[in-house]
Amino acid sequence: MNKLMTCIECPKGCRLTLEPDGSHVLRVSGHKCPKGELYAKQEFENPLRILTTSVLAEGLTLKMIPVKTSQPIPKAKLLEAMEQIRRIKVQCPVNLGEVIQANFGNFGVDLVATRSAQKPKVS
Repeated sequence: MNKLMTCIECPKGCRLTLEPDGSHVLRVSGHKCPKGELYAKQEFENPLRILTTSVLAEGLTLKMIPVKTSQPIPKAKLLEAMEQIRRIKVQCPVNLGEVIQANFGNFGVDLVATRSAQKPKVS
């Protein structure tokens, strides 16, 4: 049975038709550029996502530090990743782009701050 999806790799938004064979794609049609075929195969066989969320901060100007993974991780592992996020507490000042945790969750990606947070100024 064919599967339909819309490509999001470029503004064209091609309507793709996938011809799967179990968990693999045999053919992709409807793409108007090479990115569409690659996108369809990746999304069907092993979907990946960049995880964006926040971690708890203690003693900083923010109560939560926004973070993201430096590279996409398997979509099937997002809940596992969120369980690990819940255990992270940041207590040191952080700068935008700073690695909060290297090799986060053994996924081979870093967890990176997407906003700076400092210790509050004492008057």
